[in-house]
Amino acid sequence: MTDLLSNLISLRDFEYGRILESIAYSISSLEMSDEDKKEIKSDIYEAVSDLLNLATCYGFDKNLWHCYISFILAMSETPFALVAEKSENLDGSVVLLVKEDLKIFKAIYDYDFSWVEEKLGINCFSIISDYKAVKKSENVYNKSVSEKVRFLTEEFDKAENVDDMYKSLTSFYRSYGVGTLGLNSAFRINDKKDVIEEDLLIPITSIGNMTLDSLIGYEDQKKRLVDNTESFLNGEPCNNVLLYGDAGTGKSTSIKALLNMYYDKGLRMIEVYKHEFKYLNKIISKIKDRNYKFIIFMDDLSFEEFEIEYKYLKALIEGGLETKPKNVLIYATSNRRHLIRETWSDRSDMSDDELHRSDTMQEKLSLVARFGVSIGYFKPNHKEFLNIVEGLYDKQGDKSLTKEELLAEASKWELRSGGASGRTAQQFINSL
Repeated sequence: MTDLLSNLISLRDFEYGRILESIAYSISSLEMSDEDKKEIKSDIYEAVSDLLNLATCYGFDKNLWHCYISFILAMSETPFALVAEKSENLDGSVVLLVKEDLKIFKAIYDYDFSWVEEKLGINCFSIISDYKAVKKSENVYNKSVSEKVRFLTEEFDKAENVDDMYKSLTSFYRSYGVGTLGLNSAFRINDKKDVIEEDLLIPITSIGNMTLDSLIGYEDQKKRLVDNTESFLNGEPCNNVLLYGDAGTGKSTSIKALLNMYYDKGLRMIEVYKHEFKYLNKIISKIKDRNYKFIIFMDDLSFEEFEIEYKYLKALIEGGLETKPKNVLIYATSNRRHLIRETWSDRSDMSDDELHRSDTMQEKLSLVARFGVSIGYFKPNHKEFLNIVEGLYDKQGDKSLTKEELLAEASKWELRSGGASGRTAQQFINSL
């Protein structure tokens, strides 16, 4: 099997190949000599153990070997894969080279391990070829990657030859993308020390199933947000967006819901907090040439007077020498309309410690001015609050309370909780 791997050309630099390489080396050792059976068996068991751990992380079942080979091809950002995710019409010599490599991968995919098991007196390959995974919650494993890799595996199982395998793989790249950025929808920053740039973004594997329909009311706000996002996805002129206003009114939910709506159209989201702004240039460098649209999501964004991180954000949005890529937008939420804490002295030129305080005011307002769209989310009045409660209650499917009883209890909850908001309404429904 090592001879097969050594003949790869265009698909040679694949990621996540340590298990494959370890098993290939063990098989080659067994082919040359069976004197070290004990050591070879131990190495194979270790590799199969790693494969089981991978299967647990990604929820694989049935033929784990097939899932693993599909996983390698789906996750490896080879030059060919990066081109294939953007183009439908691939031609030239590279196609011939890729098909030659896929002959090797098909041979590995269909490899018969029975002679290895017979020679070593083991049965682990037989077990993992018909593996029945323990049923577990979707939050335990990366569901997004799991579904796609299992789909690719099913396509490979049906492939009768290399041409079929090639069509399945290139179609997969165009539909879902390649690698971590393609197969996942949301990411956060890996801010551990000495992290390499390839591991800067960590997939968020559980993002919830919220939709804009689950946010009752705020129809005008949602429409403006959707219109801007669709323009972004269609390559039309669009703006960075700031959602500001009262707490608990659905600002963050609105942005998160976009991911569930538009993931299949190439939308990806990266969550960044202000203490992570130092990574923004690296993030932009990593994503600017990819075939996806990225929203950098900054939740609950605000700055105190002593915090200067907003100056770096200003330069990134609009003002630095390098323009922001067309496939990147910034969506932020804040309880502050102008993001930066203001004082009365900011609005006066008469101050003991600065001659021109209006300059300071302009400095503070210049950040929010870089968000072309500002959308206000404000607390509902009492009637609107009750409408939200009624809508949420209907979604729950619980009919144990009459409408009058429900609204009476909701009014009491509103008074006890200190105000009306969508969050307060949801908390009331949860309490029922």
